[in-house]
Amino acid sequence: MTSPAPEGLVVTQARLDDWPVVSGWAADEGWNPGLADGPAFFAQDPDGFFLGRIDGEPVSSISVVNYGADYAFLGFYLVRPDLRGLGHGLTTWKTAIAHAGNRTIGLDGVVAQQANYRRSGFEPAYRTVRFTGTAPATENPADVRAVRPADLADITAYDSACAPADRPLFVAAWLTADGHRAVVRRTGDRVTGYGVIRPGRDALRIGPLFADTAEDARSLFAALTADAAGSEIAVDVPETNRAGIALAEAAGLTPSFETARMYTGPVRPYAQDRVFGVTTLELG
Repeated sequence: MTSPAPEGLVVTQARLDDWPVVSGWAADEGWNPGLADGPAFFAQDPDGFFLGRIDGEPVSSISVVNYGADYAFLGFYLVRPDLRGLGHGLTTWKTAIAHAGNRTIGLDGVVAQQANYRRSGFEPAYRTVRFTGTAPATENPADVRAVRPADLADITAYDSACAPADRPLFVAAWLTADGHRAVVRRTGDRVTGYGVIRPGRDALRIGPLFADTAEDARSLFAALTADAAGSEIAVDVPETNRAGIALAEAAGLTPSFETARMYTGPVRPYAQDRVFGVTTLELG
């Protein structure tokens, strides 16, 4: 798929080899991308990433990743700072949006762009607040352990209950990506929560942090940060989850950034009360 623009911009699907450009731009914006996010992102929908180029040089990016037949998620909407305001972003946007077809599209929009997203048909659902700070000293709880290959099916099912779409390819890649550390809490044979911590450009990022209860979330958080005491960490918490906000504040973390989850249409019901930390603002 290509989209030529009068300004000489050509938008094509990006590949994993292009990822350093996109993640570098995201880092320049202060988004703290994960160091090994690319392969896991592309595992879900390798055709959902786009770059705009002028004379072969990248100038714009966006992703519209499809999850099944009904839902897609938009992220990495970026234009090189020296070329903003020239229409390159809009051309890139239109090309990528077509990839979603008739699916409802979600995104996590930064404050400065939320009005523009509303004009494009996105309506806000809730705010997400990024909490950052120094990881407290904790001990690894006895009831939380590292994820094992045998846990994959149960965790994938649990994840599906906590998200607007099934995402088995992404989950499988996310749990095992380079540098990612995944933990699970079980009661008997039942998963009561799981979480992942991964290295980012500026801080370790926690996401997801999905849990049945605040107690489950506290245990998972303690396990994720047990080896990170003194390191900078970040977790994105939906404002609707008051227990999640309280958990971040109790750990000494403070708000540093906010977005709004926005949708173009309805999404299937999911257990929002279990979302103590969003998986990633880039892919939902």
